[in-house]
This record gives sequence, C-alpha cells and structure tokens, in this order.
Amino acid sequence: MDITFLLNGESVELRDVSATRTLLDWLREDRALTGTKEGCNEGDCGACTVMVTDADGSKALNACILFLPQLHGKSVRTVEGIAAPDGALHPVQQAMIDLHGSQCGFCTPGFIMSMAVAHKNGDRDHDTALAGNLCRCTGYAPIVRAAEAAANQPVPAWMQDDAVATNAAPAGDTTGVAAPETVAELAALYAANPDATLVAGATDVGLWVTKQMRDLGQVIFLNRCRDLQQIDESDDALRFGAGVTMDRVLAALAPLYPSYAEMVRRFASAQVRAAATIGGNIANGSPIGDNPPPLIALGATLHLRCGDTTRDLPIEDFFLDYGKQDRAKGEFVEAISVPKTPDRLRVYKLSKRFDQDISAVCGAFNITVEDGTVSAARIAFGGMAGIPKRASHVEAAIIGKPWTEATLAAAADAWAMDFTPLSDMRASAEYRLTTARNMLRRYWLEDQGQIVDVKAVPA
Repeated sequence: MDITFLLNGESVELRDVSATRTLLDWLREDRALTGTKEGCNEGDCGACTVMVTDADGSKALNACILFLPQLHGKSVRTVEGIAAPDGALHPVQQAMIDLHGSQCGFCTPGFIMSMAVAHKNGDRDHDTALAGNLCRCTGYAPIVRAAEAAANQPVPAWMQDDAVATNAAPAGDTTGVAAPETVAELAALYAANPDATLVAGATDVGLWVTKQMRDLGQVIFLNRCRDLQQIDESDDALRFGAGVTMDRVLAALAPLYPSYAEMVRRFASAQVRAAATIGGNIANGSPIGDNPPPLIALGATLHLRCGDTTRDLPIEDFFLDYGKQDRAKGEFVEAISVPKTPDRLRVYKLSKRFDQDISAVCGAFNITVEDGTVSAARIAFGGMAGIPKRASHVEAAIIGKPWTEATLAAAADAWAMDFTPLSDMRASAEYRLTTARNMLRRYWLEDQGQIVDVKAVPA
C-alpha cells in the first residue's frame, strides 16, 4: 500500500507497508524518533501523543493505535518537530521548563504534544485537553500552569506552515488493503469482501493488534470516505455519517442535548474522541458502549447498507445478544439519525475515574411529563445487560402515573424484571441495580430543580 504524508515538515513516501503497522512502532523503530513513548499501547496514557493535521485542522492523536494507512494525505508532527529549525523552543516546551512541569520525563513528550495542539487551536480548556495524558509522578499542577502560561504566546510561524498533502494519490491496494473514497465504492468492495475488517478510527480495532496480536486479514480503511464524515441537519433530525468523529458529535449535540454532550466530553480522551467514530462505537456492539443508551432514549434510527441495498431500523433493535447485532454479511452502518425533540434527555455515566474511563453503568433518561403525569418515557442502559437495553418494565411502571417520589418507589421492583446485571471488576450486580434506581431518582430531583453535584466531597 503506497502512503504519502508529511513528517515534521518533510514528505514521506512508503510502499508496501503492513496495514496494521502502527505509527508509534514506525516512528521509533524505522525513523529513530524515540521522543514519542510507548506506555500503555492501548490509547489510554497519552505518552505516544502526536499532532496530525488534515483539511479539518490539527488534532492530538495516539500514535500507538494509529495505523500508517490512516495518515495518507496528512501531516504529522512529533515532539522532535515542534521546535524551530534554528532550535528555538515551542512556547509550551519553554513553559514546561520555566514552571518545572517535567519530573521523570517519560510522559512529558505526550503532554507537550497535547499542549501544542491545544495551543495551536486556541483551546484553553486545559483540564479537558490534558485528560488523556497520565502523569505517574502526580505533576499535574505545574503542567497545567505551563499550559496556561503558554496560552498567552502566539503560535510560532513554523507551526503554521504544515501543508496537508491533499493532492496525494489514492492509496493503492497492493497488500490486501483498500481505502475507498466514496460510500458507493465502500459498499461494492465490502459486499464483495464481507470478511474484511473495517477500520474507521482504530480506537477499538487497534487493540486487537497491539494487545491481542491478531492478524486482521484483509483490511478496508474508511478514513478517505468523506461522505461518511458528513453531518446533515434538517428541521427534525441530525444525520451523522458513520465516520463522524466523536469530537464533532460533541460539538453538534451540545446545543440540542447538553447532558449527552457532557457525557461525550467524558468519552475516553481528546486523543480518542478525535479518532473514534460514532458508527464504530455502535457497530462494535459493546454492552458498555456509551453512545447507544442516549441514542436509544432519543429514538434514533440506524441506516445500514449492503451493496446498493439500504435499510433503516430503530437503533434499539440493532443489538440482539452479546456480540451479535442485526447486521448481515457485507452490511455496514452508513449513518445514524438523531431526532430533534424538546430536551428532556439526561445521561449519567458512572465510572471509577471521572474522565477517560469505561462505564460501570451508563443510564439515559428521556421522560415527558404533562400536567404532573408521566406521559412518555424512554430509559436505556449500558453495563446492565449483555447489550445496550431499554428498561421497558420501569417505563411501564411510571407512564400514566404522577411524577412523584412515590411513583419512583412503586417502580422499584420493575428494575429486576428488566436487568440481571453481572458482577465484574467494575461493579457488583447489586451495586449496578442500586445505582440504576438512583439515577432515575437523580433525574427526578434535577427535574424538581435540585442541583445534584456528583463530584462534591462529603463534609
């Protein structure tokens, strides 16, 4: 597979590279650019963070789960490439020195790169931008002070010169790898090769390679399908192409459903949100995926395609059983339509770490109340069953009833009729059932105007 991209301002052309060769391994082993560190090798610690620029701007990404074919036509900068050609340091590098932000130094290059991307983009929400970078020496305070200090400095001229290789030739198919440029091409290719592995952001598939050492066989990369990356808005819905990344989903949802958007802000890290796609998160069918519960609660519609044939179905019907979805051979998720409704949606994510962690329970509540009575309810959970699932018995127990605490208490037995959760390392079954009930109570309290601060420290 022929790949062309810029590396620290210089053109790179690669031929016949493995489809699953990661950028991290290539940088360290082939280019001796060892500033980019290998830590967790699963996109969690941020030590491998690099800057990737394309027509949509610059993003921080994890090099450890980024495959080389995903870089075609883009520009990459590593920690070695953000200082000036004459050696002058980037403002975030100088600030880290001046404010003692580096301790053991292992995580420092990743922090530097996340800070450099935020600096270039004018992003001053440093807590969010750095949530995907772990410091094992607990040096966050000086690191954040360095980010704040650098924010006042202009973006260096040499950091504005990256030209995206937009005229690069399409990646060829010489090693069992393909990169279609349209949905029509993808549909034809996948229908003819239904056992191929589809790779969108690789935030999940990447771990199949780095952790499970799996041979993916034939691979189809979706990153060049621009029509999969569109967001179309009508009067009554937002239609997200399956390739829309989660950072763009967050921005689009924030005006309509701020609670959903806030959950997405806790969806992994900035690096993962910039790569992970909404379609990939749904298609992998994880019972603890954070997107399906709110999408089910909103009554979203999934658009599937196989060859020239398309079909639509409610997203809740897509999940059949653990590891099994209503998707035929050669069929893929093309888009997701999210209806625009009056905002009654609340999404509650429970995890051991507040940021960048897998949910123990994720609950989504969309309850309509008219004249003090519940007239409609859609409640869905992740982490409570083998699939993302509606709480249909709980819904039935509250619909038509007064919107009161007594109604919530009367519905208490319905939870066990809907869910028999497992006990695992994240939570026990009893804890999951208890917290699910408490989430409904939290929704009611907030609807009564009470502020629920889940991060408050008890006196």
